[in-house]
Amino acid sequence: MSAKERRQVTSDAGLSKQRVVAEAVRLADREGVDGLSMRRLAGELGAGAMSLYYYVASKDELLDAMIDIVFEEIELPPEDTDWQSAMRQEAVSTRQVLARHPWAISLMESRTTPGPANLRHREAVTACLRKAGFSVLTATHANWTLNSYVYGYALQASSLPFETADELADMTEDVYLPQLPPDEFPYLNESAAALVAAGYDPTEEFIFGLDLVLAALEPLRVSA
Repeated sequence: MSAKERRQVTSDAGLSKQRVVAEAVRLADREGVDGLSMRRLAGELGAGAMSLYYYVASKDELLDAMIDIVFEEIELPPEDTDWQSAMRQEAVSTRQVLARHPWAISLMESRTTPGPANLRHREAVTACLRKAGFSVLTATHANWTLNSYVYGYALQASSLPFETADELADMTEDVYLPQLPPDEFPYLNESAAALVAAGYDPTEEFIFGLDLVLAALEPLRVSA
């Protein structure tokens, strides 16, 4: 079969790079990235595995494109506000996007051939910090610290056995407290009971920690 004929076959199958990558993201969202293979992806698309290589040359190229979609979904730090508000908005958006695509957490910093959305995002973050008065070195420190916090939080949140304050309260009362007799674990028992009584919402922890990180970075900007 000639190259022209092969291109016609794949065209008739309705494939495109955009469709291949989008389906790969959907598959990873459902089942994680470890089980993603060209053969499995081809099956989801109703195509032959070899036909996918007309659109992505390798699994690494596919992963680059998938991560670029993730970066495309993250809001860039706005330019019309102070640096802390801008980076706060970007960090909140990143956490929300990674909650939709938890498979991407470990891949966000691993791509050696980043796509255009990936590069636009990094340029915007660096520009925000540099324009705020951070030096090249302190902007790098700030970026690493913020990414470590956001990715670490996203990874931990993805493995929690609850999602809401009500679910946590029910689990604490039904599962955790019975395992915490007050004579053996007085502080853990006290904390669990008090948090349930207060209606503690674990989703607020992200903003609490983020604001601490942003406040701690402020002196670096001033000294710069």
